[in-house]
Amino acid sequence: MHHLEPFYNWRHIYIAEEDPRSPFYGRTYSEFEFSQTVYNYYIHPQWDDFGSKTLYLKIIYVDYELHFAIIEMIGEWNDAIENDIMELKREVMEKLALEGISKFILITENVLNFHSGDKDYYEEWYEEVSDAEGWIVALNMPEATQYDFRKRKLNYFIELMEILEWRTYRPYHLFKKIDEQLTNRLN
Repeated sequence: MHHLEPFYNWRHIYIAEEDPRSPFYGRTYSEFEFSQTVYNYYIHPQWDDFGSKTLYLKIIYVDYELHFAIIEMIGEWNDAIENDIMELKREVMEKLALEGISKFILITENVLNFHSGDKDYYEEWYEEVSDAEGWIVALNMPEATQYDFRKRKLNYFIELMEILEWRTYRPYHLFKKIDEQLTNRLN
């Protein structure tokens, strides 16, 4: 797992630790010290810790004018024991929402497992972004993880979507593709 780095091809246009409006502003990273783990496997040091013991993320792009953020995730999403949704919402999403972000693209292809807990934080987050004409999308979640996510009907709050070649898009074009799909679905 230590070879799985956050997507870095957009770093020439956005770096979360250099963005004063980012929850991770001012963080420094080592390329050589591996200290964070998932399942006792070290992960690449570029992933950000937000309070979960099993789930990490990287904000790979934010557009404050269009009100969207693209966030890549890795690990185990565990609401049953760790209440990861609470940590995620309180430590990252609410801070971005205060900066005007209402549309969230979560790249979840490296979220290996999902263990459900309470739905309250999902519902609360969904209502908050809906009030701001926003949405939440989980992109490319593995099938087994999707199964557990759908079983708890969390896809009512976070839309599950597949765009296999998302890395070939520029951030704006990925956002527009998702936004158009959601708009077409509503119409």
